[in-house]
Amino acid sequence: MAKKPKKGGQGTPATVALESAAVAFTVHAYEHDPAAASYGGEAAEALGVAPERVYKTLVADVDGTLTVGVVPVAGQLDLKALAAAVGGKRAAMADPAAAERSSGYVLGGISPLGQRRPLRTVIDASALGHPTVYVSAGRRGLEVELAPADLIALTRARTAAIAR
Repeated sequence: MAKKPKKGGQGTPATVALESAAVAFTVHAYEHDPAAASYGGEAAEALGVAPERVYKTLVADVDGTLTVGVVPVAGQLDLKALAAAVGGKRAAMADPAAAERSSGYVLGGISPLGQRRPLRTVIDASALGHPTVYVSAGRRGLEVELAPADLIALTRARTAAIAR
């Protein structure tokens, strides 16, 4: 799994951050279907990976502060659990434009890595049960596979049960 992304247009802020940190990762590309009902579900199916190992990056507003929740695509983000994990009271999904502005990515391609403005991040504790997990590499149709410990370290995340 120590493969680096191929040159020739696949570099994103997420892959640049991974290269800079010198962690092992693998980039997986697939043909994105604009009609897909779920970006994460599409990634799991296209890559032939169990949905429990593919994680989606969601931006929420917790008490007025943008916060990232990273949960398996097979589940949903529990907003109350996310708020509790960061010591907050209320959480709601962030305005899509605010999520795109703060991250520097488009919806469906928001990566927890290499964000324009790093946000506090909570990764569902289930990630620790896998040798590697997949998260967006910063573009629709592009995923990065890495060890959960590296994802946690690079995003300065905490882990908690935030999926349902």
